[in-house]
Amino acid sequence: MDRLDQRYLLGEMMPDSYRLEDKLYREMIRKSNKSVIEKIHQIEDEKKDYREYIESWVHEIKMPITSIALTCENCRRSNVEELRTIGLENQKIENYVDMALYYARSDEVYKDYLISETDLQEVVYEVLAKNQGYLIQNQVQAEVDCPDLVYTDKKWIAFILNQMILNSIKYRGDTPMLKFYTIKQEQGVLLALEDNGTGIGESELARIFEKGFTGSNGRSHERATGMGLYLCRKLCQKLGIEVWAESIIGKGTRMILDFPISSYLSKL
Repeated sequence: MDRLDQRYLLGEMMPDSYRLEDKLYREMIRKSNKSVIEKIHQIEDEKKDYREYIESWVHEIKMPITSIALTCENCRRSNVEELRTIGLENQKIENYVDMALYYARSDEVYKDYLISETDLQEVVYEVLAKNQGYLIQNQVQAEVDCPDLVYTDKKWIAFILNQMILNSIKYRGDTPMLKFYTIKQEQGVLLALEDNGTGIGESELARIFEKGFTGSNGRSHERATGMGLYLCRKLCQKLGIEVWAESIIGKGTRMILDFPISSYLSKL
């Protein structure tokens, strides 16, 4: 929408009137049209945001696709290791596809989620099993102590945990370890994922959930889109879950999800 159209909608080009009634109508029209313009700008920004993400996703997915093609070309001398490589690259593709799917649905979560009693330990084990090959390849060990139940959507929480696990593996230390545990509180349950990886600098910690932010870790390690944690926070907000991070450079990072207790649901 160009400047001339906006001025017309805002009433800046309407003829002056000396009648009080006309001036009141003109002010009402101006306010109404201003609201319409703001809504148009919002829609345009959302479309631009979506387009930028899809372009980034397409760029990223080309890498594992190319790797699969090269591996398959070498399968004339096929062995177990090459087949394992194919499986891991396909897992990367699946993760990127999941990111695109959840991003596309993130503004209308209410159409896709089902709130029910969820066993966090079960969810953690399922996500670890999904990434078993990736964990073995990078010699990552995991400890799980999550006996608490919460009311949430199991599928969406699994996606959030999956993104956090992939981040922990990507920025792993020399002897990588993941620890999952819950802390029961009066007002809810905390689920923590703690690693002993490279950690995040204090100056960057507050920005890790921003769209497209990769920080110094993202620039020095494997290429990153900066979308994983952004999606985690966006989905957590839709599900009514608080999420934050604590980290020390060289010692690791702890990601925390805070599930509030619903007095109504807990009595069902």
